[in-house]
Amino acid sequence: MGTTTDPTNTDESAIDTYEVLIVGGGVAGLSAATFTARASLDTAVITAGESILKRNAHVENYPGFPAGVNPRLLIDMQRSQATRNGADMVHGRVTRLKHVGTADGDLDVSDDARFLATIAGDADTDADAAGNDAAGDAGSGATAATDRTIAAERVIAASWADASYLDPVDPDRREAGSKTYLEDDGDGRTTVEGLYAAGRLAERYHQAVVAAGDGARTAITLIHDAEIPFYHDWVAPEGYFTDRGREVPPGCEEVSETERRARERESIAAMQEYFATPHEDRQRTHPSLVDDDLGRVPGTDR
Repeated sequence: MGTTTDPTNTDESAIDTYEVLIVGGGVAGLSAATFTARASLDTAVITAGESILKRNAHVENYPGFPAGVNPRLLIDMQRSQATRNGADMVHGRVTRLKHVGTADGDLDVSDDARFLATIAGDADTDADAAGNDAAGDAGSGATAATDRTIAAERVIAASWADASYLDPVDPDRREAGSKTYLEDDGDGRTTVEGLYAAGRLAERYHQAVVAAGDGARTAITLIHDAEIPFYHDWVAPEGYFTDRGREVPPGCEEVSETERRARERESIAAMQEYFATPHEDRQRTHPSLVDDDLGRVPGTDR
């Protein structure tokens, strides 16, 4: 597990190593983080900039919200879910991803680490920036502070739209006009071993629910590649497996009726808190339309 999430750390010998590093704190990245963390893989999400989802006024096609949901609230809820399940959020912007090489021998890096990510911290960002996309949205308003390095065994690239930080590892890409996408096998594996892609960077349909599902699929692909015991991420009622003479499979859990009711009450309380008042963040729009680094609409309260 990483020992710190402070991107202003200047001790070059203090290299955190994670089993999974996710670049991008939007819908796809946070969905992936929830799955890898729940599979007991040490997971860090690099978040900075501004998630494109937050430019939406209201999300009305995401399952589970009959009347729609504030997109900024949706990101907050996803981030909380990822951290609740054990993922670390690191505030900063990935500027370079490279393979661990012999020149890095003086760094205290795990033998299992394949990649080194250089992360620029943000000296001056909006208060909610810790929940935003991480590696290339030009509307972030972030000012680079000091660099920090994180090592990782596997990386999921779920950022948009600048993927130049991947140049040193050189995955296959496809250019489509002004856009660049990573080539993958359909399950998130890129042409670079240990590097995965999810969401819009993998040229998936530009819808929040598709991004969430793709983040989950890529994470499950990674989990299987990591060769850790995993069947399904299920919470089943007591006896679901064992009353049929089966052991509870890896990744699954059986809970008693008492525990089920306790978890339900906790989830109800959490949802009531999330939806008690309108979200306080100001509305965003496309950054080209306003003179504001974060794309905030003048005169709006949220």
